[in-house]
Amino acid sequence: MKFKIGNIEIPSEPFFLIAGPCVLESLEIALEIADKMKEITAKLGIPYIFKASFDKANRTSIKSFRGPGLDKGLEMLRKIKGETGLPVTTDFHEPWQAEKVGEAVDLLQVPAFLSRQTDMLLAAGKTGKPVSIKKGQFLAPWDMKKAAEKVESTGNRKIILIERGTFFGYGNLVVDFRSIPIMKEFGYPVVMDATHSVQKPSARGDSSGGEARFIETMASAAIAVGADGIFMEVHPRPEEALSDGPNSLPLSKVEALLKRLLRLWEARK
Repeated sequence: MKFKIGNIEIPSEPFFLIAGPCVLESLEIALEIADKMKEITAKLGIPYIFKASFDKANRTSIKSFRGPGLDKGLEMLRKIKGETGLPVTTDFHEPWQAEKVGEAVDLLQVPAFLSRQTDMLLAAGKTGKPVSIKKGQFLAPWDMKKAAEKVESTGNRKIILIERGTFFGYGNLVVDFRSIPIMKEFGYPVVMDATHSVQKPSARGDSSGGEARFIETMASAAIAVGADGIFMEVHPRPEEALSDGPNSLPLSKVEALLKRLLRLWEARK
C-alpha cells in the first residue's frame, strides 16, 4: 500500500529520511537544521521529512529540558513547514493531544514507551493522518502487528513501523536486524531509528548517554537488510544539544552518510 506524507509517496525511491533535532530548542536552530537538511536531501534526491519534539515527556531527570510545550511547539512546526515547504512530524504523549497535533503535522509519531497504549494508537488513527509507531524497547518485532492493528481498526492504514533497539541489560540497547524483514511482512514500510538505537538509557545519571560512532553502522545495516527509510536525530553542535546530544549525528556528517546509504540502496536493488 502506498500513501503520502505531505508531497512524499511512501514507500519511496530511494529510501526516505526522517530527521531533525531531538527537541525544539529554538526556532532559529530548528530552521538552521531544516534548511541544511533540505539542501542536502534535495541534492541527493532523497525524500525528506523534518522531525522535532515539542515535549520530551520521558526525560531521565525532572531537571532536564523538555521543550517549548504543545502550543508553542506546534506553532514552531507550522512555521518550519511554511518557510521550508517540508513535511513535518512530531511525537505526542497523551490521546487528547492527537487531534491538535494532527492539524499541524503531516505524520504523527507514537513514542516507543507508548507503543502498546491502545488509546494513543486509536487517537492517532482517528486523525486520518499517517502514523509512525516506534517499536517499544520491551517488544518483540512480531508484537508490532497488534499495535498496527489498533490503528487499522480506525480505518487508517497509513502506518509506518520504526525499529529502535531492544533493552539489553541495564543502560544498553541492542538491535536485532531480523526485526526489519519480520515487520515488513505485515505490509507496512519499516524505518530504522539509527540514533536512538545507539542510546545508553540513563547512562549519565541525570540523562542518557550514547555512542554516536555507531550511527553509520546501524543505518547501513538497516538499508542492506531491507529498511524503507531511516530516522536520525541531527544537530549542528551535538555537544550543546539540550536533549540526546550523545546519540545525535553532527549535521556536518549527514551528507557523507547519506551518500553511503544511497550506494547500499543501489547495491541492494
